Amino acid sequence: MPSVNSAVLFAQNRPVNDMSTVWFVVAAIAVLMFVVFLFIFFSFVRLWIQSLLTGANIGIGTLIGMKLRNVDYGLIVKQKIALVQAGVKVTTGDLESHYLARGNVPKTAAAVIAAHKAGLDLPWRTAAAIDLAGRDVLEAVRTSVNPKVIDCPDPAKGKQFLDAVCKNGIQLLAKARVTVRTKLERLVGGATEETIIARVGQGIVKAIGSAHDHKEVLANPGMISEEVLKSGLDAQTAFEIVSIDIANLEPGDNIGAKLAADQAGSDLRVAQAEAEKRRAAAVALEQEMKARVEEFRAKVVESEAQVPMAIAAAFREGKIGVMDYYNMRNLQSDTSMRNSISALSGGGNAEGTGRTN
Repeated sequence: MPSVNSAVLFAQNRPVNDMSTVWFVVAAIAVLMFVVFLFIFFSFVRLWIQSLLTGANIGIGTLIGMKLRNVDYGLIVKQKIALVQAGVKVTTGDLESHYLARGNVPKTAAAVIAAHKAGLDLPWRTAAAIDLAGRDVLEAVRTSVNPKVIDCPDPAKGKQFLDAVCKNGIQLLAKARVTVRTKLERLVGGATEETIIARVGQGIVKAIGSAHDHKEVLANPGMISEEVLKSGLDAQTAFEIVSIDIANLEPGDNIGAKLAADQAGSDLRVAQAEAEKRRAAAVALEQEMKARVEEFRAKVVESEAQVPMAIAAAFREGKIGVMDYYNMRNLQSDTSMRNSISALSGGGNAEGTGRTN
């Protein structure tokens, strides 16, 4: 009987134990959910309250979504509050998308706020595009408010002065200081400072080169600035040229005289070459004449060698006699003697004696 009673009692108590287990599991789940809720609440409620009180209007669901998308929601909330308090209209999605694009949200927000306070038109999308393009958007806003001074030429490139030559040949060494202001609407795709420096340098060289006398430029350096400013050198650049001031202007070398001297030296060398060419031609002609003289002398010797043969032939043919031959020999001897006497006495007496005889 006791065993039967125990079985009945166990059967009566078993449903009670199963219900206790179920309630324990339910309570554990409820506690876990409450802990998760507390974690979420304490993680986002402070930021949510801040955004609610400042008018940023970022809900708890948006904060949780940013957390799940691995976005620094604390940074986004702070920048949204700063923008709203400054009076800039921007959505939370724009801030989040710029963050996900690896943009610099704090610097972009600071640039938009600074531009808004200065009365400049810089929408958030434009500022974000400038930042993603690799430009310092905050520095661009500062330069737009406070113009920047650029040296022309850039001393960092190792050149201190611009070289230009007036029409009279005098070289002028110039150095300018260019004041520029950033044009925010042209910052994306606009040329940089190097283009401004190059264009201003080109304009200065052109203005000096068009002057007839260097004294005019030295007396009125402002004419250079006026000519350069008229050229519209800031077109298609990210800057607007405010002013161009000539910081230094001094005369250099007389390039015209040097070029004239070089030209004269070149002409002299050309003339010397032509003269040498003519001298070489004359020497060649002289040598040719000497060769022809020797050629004629050879012909004379050849002809003289034929004289004895002609005399022998005349003897054989009976055209001359023995006395004729001796008279000819006496004449030759007499001529030879006269030549010898003329060589010894200088030639005058011998000729006179010859005429007397």
